[in-house]
Amino acid sequence: MDKLVSLCKRRGFIFPSSEIYGGLGSCWDYGPLGVEMKNNVKAEWWRSVVRERNDMVGLDSSILMHPKIWEASGHVESFTDPLVDCKSCKVRFKADDLDGDVCPKCGGELTEPRLFNLMFKTFMGPVENDASVIFLRPETAQGIFVNFSNVMTASRQKLPFGIAQIGKSFRNEITPGNFIFRTREFEQMEIEFFVKPGTDAEWYDYWARERFNWYIHLGIKEENIKQQEHGKDELAHYAKSCVDVVYHFPFGWSELEGIANRTDYDLKQHAQYSGKELTFFDQEANEHVVPYVIEPSAGVDRSMLAFLCDAYDEEPERVVLRLHPRLAPFKAAIFPLVKRDGMPEKAREIERMLQSQFNVFYDESGSVGRRYRRQDEAGTPFCITVDSQTTEDDTVTLRDRDSMEQVRLPVANLCQALMERLNPSPVFSTQES
Repeated sequence: MDKLVSLCKRRGFIFPSSEIYGGLGSCWDYGPLGVEMKNNVKAEWWRSVVRERNDMVGLDSSILMHPKIWEASGHVESFTDPLVDCKSCKVRFKADDLDGDVCPKCGGELTEPRLFNLMFKTFMGPVENDASVIFLRPETAQGIFVNFSNVMTASRQKLPFGIAQIGKSFRNEITPGNFIFRTREFEQMEIEFFVKPGTDAEWYDYWARERFNWYIHLGIKEENIKQQEHGKDELAHYAKSCVDVVYHFPFGWSELEGIANRTDYDLKQHAQYSGKELTFFDQEANEHVVPYVIEPSAGVDRSMLAFLCDAYDEEPERVVLRLHPRLAPFKAAIFPLVKRDGMPEKAREIERMLQSQFNVFYDESGSVGRRYRRQDEAGTPFCITVDSQTTEDDTVTLRDRDSMEQVRLPVANLCQALMERLNPSPVFSTQES
């Protein structure tokens, strides 16, 4: 993990937030390469669950929402962690993480547990009083539930259908850490898939398979990922069943994504608290139905970390990120062999030609070998070198990141060659339950 964190900072994937001021605990900034890769992860998710389906639509709900929403969802009452403090060293711990009643740091006596709500509070309006208290959302799901009727009516959807959303959430975590795995500000990719009661079990199985396979198709090694079903005593109060997709991070097996059968709990709660009907009219049965909900909920940051960990590889003479081409920040790097004889001008011409279709990078600094190594660490799948032969026959060298093999191609064929190599197979999306 230390090597990966170092590479991420060195190559511009992820920086400590507010670093020149000493940083801010478990907050991270995504650099030039990181933001490109993060956007690619989100784009692949959106493409597979929205663009390539006919039973899913998108939403982008507000981070700030009516405080009653969090009462209805149960977050105000139950979104808490029991905390204890050491009376000697003053370190704070989650009570659930401790085996005994003495401080694991110094052996001192611990205080009695007290409940701490994980939601961030803020105030709306000019006066800071209880009437103006609102919360930064701790999850994106509730924004989907309260828009169920709006989306269903506007997009003329019928069951089964889903609403997908990518957005920031905030939790005042007591024990954040492990790089970007657990942070106080994070981004979620969530689906709420609404189905007829009685069909929920088969849709739950379907989405568990679909989401697990998404990671495999984007390059996660099968030995590093598995599914882990929750026991009855582990389920959230609203869940009928839940399975986690877990990944073998350097710090152990941990949750990457959860797929839950939330039943009709959320829609019924919001109907009760708002006084609005949140149902689907089933014309066949001639009755109003409260749908059941299957929720695949993934973390963008955790997905990023898993893809980076899985791609990281050390060889005797280089470090390489073997990212799936769809996720790589740059798809190709363009080099002039030397900075003379018209090679930089030709390389810039190729850069302009490719820019309309691919995110590419131009580099003329240092030896070609050194430039290759830099791109290997950045995860760039292909490097294109302009040399003296290019001026004779308008061909270039195309180098593969993983095999390091090189082929000679006409400049006119570059776009097609990259397209074929960057799209080895589509990220699937079957719609059969």
